[in-house]
Amino acid sequence: MATLETTPSLRPASPAHRDANVLRWLAAYTASLVGDAVYFLALGWSAQRAAGPTEVGLVMAAGALPRAVLMLGGGVVADRLDPRRVILGSDALRCLLILSVAAAIALTTPALWLLVAVALVFGAVDALFVPAVGALPPRITSADQLARVTGLRSLAMRLGQIAGPPIGGLAMGLGGPAVAFAIAGALFALSLPLLLSVRIRPPDPRNDEAATPSGSRTARADLLDGLRYIRRHRLLGPLVLVGAVCELGLTGTLNVGMVLLNAERGWGASGLGLIVSCFGAGAAASAALLAVAGWLPRAGLTMATTLLLGSAGAAVMGVVPALWSAAVLAAFTGLCAGVFGSLDGALVQTTADPAYLGRVTSVVMLTMVGFAPLSYPLVGAAIGAWGATPVFLACGGLSCLGAVYALASRPVRQARLPRREP
Repeated sequence: MATLETTPSLRPASPAHRDANVLRWLAAYTASLVGDAVYFLALGWSAQRAAGPTEVGLVMAAGALPRAVLMLGGGVVADRLDPRRVILGSDALRCLLILSVAAAIALTTPALWLLVAVALVFGAVDALFVPAVGALPPRITSADQLARVTGLRSLAMRLGQIAGPPIGGLAMGLGGPAVAFAIAGALFALSLPLLLSVRIRPPDPRNDEAATPSGSRTARADLLDGLRYIRRHRLLGPLVLVGAVCELGLTGTLNVGMVLLNAERGWGASGLGLIVSCFGAGAAASAALLAVAGWLPRAGLTMATTLLLGSAGAAVMGVVPALWSAAVLAAFTGLCAGVFGSLDGALVQTTADPAYLGRVTSVVMLTMVGFAPLSYPLVGAAIGAWGATPVFLACGGLSCLGAVYALASRPVRQARLPRREP
């Protein structure tokens, strides 16, 4: 692999959304996200052709297990090694894996075992990729630009969700799953030269303990050290806890619950599409706001307040009878959730010691990809037993408790983002 050059100072002469170094990283990340979306669509389609509905669920869930189990270890790797090196290696592995699958599917009908194996390997590699992505931004820009970078990253995630499925669907229409897998692999390949061109600076640990070479300790010791660092930190601990409670309260409600609420109200497929689109538009608008503004006053208080408002909006969605009111509430909830998520991510990025950022990111992401999906079957079963309204109120109330905890925490209320001097 090419030798990675570092730059001692990367304080940009222009804001992050006009900094070529950040934009190259953003383009690489976006290409990888679109590749992810195309891959998942092709995987599900291939599983549907090879087996029945139960096996489709098995294949789609297979990647989540290694991702959740190995995520914390991926955070240790990101902190021990250069995060860009980890991203390059994981993207290269994903590229080779998916292109090999494309070739295999072009030559023969894919067997179920092959698709399960691909999902398992892809999930394991993802456990390395995700923490490294979270650890890289402080190495490519200055602290006062991290909020703007978080907004840009959120926009890239929305773009991947919007652009990936149509690209994958078009590819499968033209040449079947083999072509879709090939396009996903090509998108991963596209991100590699862009990442190689990104300039990075060496880490700048903020204490002597973090500066100790991690090679002198075991990976287990590094992991436990990272968990203790989060638990003892007066701001990071509450931020991680509030984020986990929010994920448990809202993720199942806004994914599984929204589908079941729509069916209960009889709004039809167009109604569900409208609600999902309104939520996505609200979240994208908030990400764009932070990407352009780059800073919001009293970030901790604003974060907690928007979480409280968004949680209340999600709870009320289960009460309103009309489609138009649910769509308005979805847009409002998406806007608040986007502000909360962007500010929470920016505060984590600017607060965590760079030597611990990979491990901090891995814990945050574990709550999203490991714990939050556990609420899916619980929400579905609860709505089946008691209906949508009480479940939406209960889940929204749980998320509100997280917001109340954040508002009661003085370090969270007083947290502020660095601001560039004019």
